[in-house]
Amino acid sequence: MSLLQNLTSDTSGATPSTANAADVRLDALAAWLSTLDVVDVATARPASADASFRRYFRVDVLAAHRASLGATLIVMDAPPERENVLGFVKVDEMLTQAGVTVPRIVATDYERGFMLMSDLGVTTYLQVLDHDNASTLYAEALESLVRFQATSAPDVLPEYDRAFLLREMNLFPEWYIGKHLGATLTDKQSAELQGVFEAILANVTAQQQVFVHRDFHSRNLMWMDAGNPGVLDFQDALYGPVTYDLASLLRDAYVQWDEELVLDWAIRYWQHAKSAGLPVNQDIDAFYKDFEYMGLQRHLKILGLFCRLYHRDGKQQYLGDLPTVMDYVRKTANRYKDLKPLVRLLDTLEDKQPQVGYTF
Repeated sequence: MSLLQNLTSDTSGATPSTANAADVRLDALAAWLSTLDVVDVATARPASADASFRRYFRVDVLAAHRASLGATLIVMDAPPERENVLGFVKVDEMLTQAGVTVPRIVATDYERGFMLMSDLGVTTYLQVLDHDNASTLYAEALESLVRFQATSAPDVLPEYDRAFLLREMNLFPEWYIGKHLGATLTDKQSAELQGVFEAILANVTAQQQVFVHRDFHSRNLMWMDAGNPGVLDFQDALYGPVTYDLASLLRDAYVQWDEELVLDWAIRYWQHAKSAGLPVNQDIDAFYKDFEYMGLQRHLKILGLFCRLYHRDGKQQYLGDLPTVMDYVRKTANRYKDLKPLVRLLDTLEDKQPQVGYTF
């Protein structure tokens, strides 16, 4: 058995060929780490799960380097044919310059998709958030977000354009409706759904653009003793709608808050963003509508994405988050006339589902 082979022993749904491919990468990763002479490779253990093809391991630092590197480091295994390691490093540098706490890059092997970086700890926002600390933690997160957005400039990151936004929403009819519910839309239903998509796109593509993290939520924010929060999973950042990351944070698929709290936090962000010169809508009602439409675009994507992770990749845990996401979708669509056809479609699909063992 190879040095790190045991790290794949809990892989679910892996075929022998994919498991063997993973083992080959782990052997290569162990060999690369050994050449750096800063960590004890034998201490490598899983650090976190990920919805992508990336894998993360935590490894102990050799005693001679702990003063400069800390007690542990994080190793990222990102197959270069599937993941953007260069993008990770580029955005890491941008966030660092903006004053946001992100991992410090220690060593990289771009060709093979390996990276060694500083460890931001084991405690996510999701693990510690409660009603007593939420206002403080969200205020710190929104401060970091404004710092990042304030450094925005065009032509630095790829654009989060109409075609990209539409591709994401199309995950909903493909994977949620078609695969998960096993339903086929009529021509009329397809036209009505496309009408909802057009209404969403009309709003979000009219918003001013800033740097967008794209997954700025409780699982990717680390609780820190200093410099809170630590920010992870930013390698797919784009230049897109100004409300996207706010919707990602406050309409989180993994933790849900009362509407009154969300409105209060959104208003506080809006006030801070305006004072920082960010291009948010100057009217608060129009700004909140922008926020809601942006959140709906994201949640339709997530419904499809979570179902794809389950049906294609065997990651069953994401099904448990579908009800929260669907609740966001229904509440938002019910508030706006041009979005209500989506509620009618969902009602129709729900009525056709078997009631025993059914998860919507």
